[in-house]
Amino acid sequence: MPIQKVLVTGASGLIGGLVVKNLAEKYEFSALNRRAVDGIPCIQADIADFDAILPAFEGIDMVVHMANYTSDAETWEKHLTSGIIGTRNVYEAARIHGVKRVVYGSTGDTQTGYEYDKNLPYGHLAAGKYDEVPDKWPIIKTTDPVRPKSVYGACKAFGEALGRYHSDVYDMSVICIRLGAVLPDNVPTLRRQYPGYLDQRDCVDIVDKCLSLPLTIKYDIVNALSDNKYGWRDADHTREVLAYEPVGSAEDHQIDDVGGWHQV
Repeated sequence: MPIQKVLVTGASGLIGGLVVKNLAEKYEFSALNRRAVDGIPCIQADIADFDAILPAFEGIDMVVHMANYTSDAETWEKHLTSGIIGTRNVYEAARIHGVKRVVYGSTGDTQTGYEYDKNLPYGHLAAGKYDEVPDKWPIIKTTDPVRPKSVYGACKAFGEALGRYHSDVYDMSVICIRLGAVLPDNVPTLRRQYPGYLDQRDCVDIVDKCLSLPLTIKYDIVNALSDNKYGWRDADHTREVLAYEPVGSAEDHQIDDVGGWHQV
């Protein structure tokens, strides 16, 4: 089987960089990025500029779309440019050039608004108030309604819906990954990161498995989480669809009383 040509948007970011670094022997990578990316072919352009990005998709088998504006700041213009217009441009460029699959980097923030519900324990779990939660709690599935906690999460929910549209109308395979907290030093630094922590090794493994799925799977949403004791978003579907077994866990690390961490 010929090696698959995979375009990575946002290849200079944390997740895009991990994918390129760790899977370079398995896929033929190229990058679509605002700044140069060493080691692989790269077209430098903003994903909001459709004409500028279109050539990057020529001859590409699959796309890993990770480029986005990720700040917590509610700067609508930047979210609109990157999260809405840019994501639409990526799907449309992929359609025009006959790309077989788009792996869309979504976020668990599409559902973290459930933390606002006072009848559910997720806000206490995020705050690390473990003595105030029951022994078991309801698990939120990807099929449950989206409930974003930010404009960023709402834009990602739009990207998931747009992926469904392209899958249904243009017969494109789209796999959406609701990414957990992937951290630069690969350790949680806040207690609220414990439920959604995603070890870098697990992150790369899930992206690889999404790229490797049969193309007969036309659309799906999977949660990307490590084996976290206080998680409340469903991981069973990810295990079933991807044969995924996490190797990391938030509980491998312990935050101390002054907000630091140490290895357990």
